[in-house]
Amino acid sequence: MKKENNFGDLPKQYSNEKDSKIVIIPVHYDKTSTWIKGADKGPKALIEASANMELYDIETDSEAYKQGIFTDTPISESNTPEDMIDEVSNKVKQHLDNDKFVITIGGEHSVSIGTLKEHAKKYDDLCVLQLDAHADLRNEYEGSKNNHACVMSRAKETCKVIQVGIRSMDVSEKENNDPDNIFFAHTIHDNKEWFDKAISRLNKNVYITVDLDVFDPSIMPSTGTPEPGGLLWYDAISFLKKVIEERNVVGFDVVELCPNKYNKSPDFLVAKLIYKLLSYIFSKGGKK
Repeated sequence: MKKENNFGDLPKQYSNEKDSKIVIIPVHYDKTSTWIKGADKGPKALIEASANMELYDIETDSEAYKQGIFTDTPISESNTPEDMIDEVSNKVKQHLDNDKFVITIGGEHSVSIGTLKEHAKKYDDLCVLQLDAHADLRNEYEGSKNNHACVMSRAKETCKVIQVGIRSMDVSEKENNDPDNIFFAHTIHDNKEWFDKAISRLNKNVYITVDLDVFDPSIMPSTGTPEPGGLLWYDAISFLKKVIEERNVVGFDVVELCPNKYNKSPDFLVAKLIYKLLSYIFSKGGKK
């Protein structure tokens, strides 16, 4: 039986905390989402799917798992978003203090708030690159400033934010968006000319947050708030590869997988996305 708590089903040699350069923190939290529930089950589903990946990446001719990937104990007992954010912050800080490359997997998008905060403390001039269908720029939603719809408002309190793939927002969010730093889906869907413009807006140090609804529902139906008109696989990874080549990506999170037991393909897509990003980051010319 495959392990449920070890990304990639790696042997201890490549998955122990001491020797691993990479840490994955699962956060089983889905208490502020407002439509389809189940994102708290996302980390377990994608970790289970990851056990079926080939660990050799053809494109980069690399085996990123040899850097060591430690999967930490999941965060799952939080009640309020504030409690969860504190737990995430404490765990992320612990690993950053030990010079680990930290990946947080959700869970709803509010799980990103704590890890963003800690990366901003560690890295000067940090910039956030958000791939998402939704702007998430509400200052408050349903009585909470830490709702999943407010994540980028919290990020903007400490960091510059570049938004890609946005195709849904409330009129109230217009006053909080920066037209130079937002790349709407309808303007980028038929070309790649925007790649360089978006990257030019990034600072040297970049934290990436990927809400899976940035992808088109044809390839990513398993999310709590699907929106038509999203990115496809090669759109996303071609852009992210270029970002990694031209900037220093210091960490990332992947959130909002809402698994469907009858369709495992999206779970595998997420596992593959995480491993693909690690392959880009730690292959030749990447982090050592």
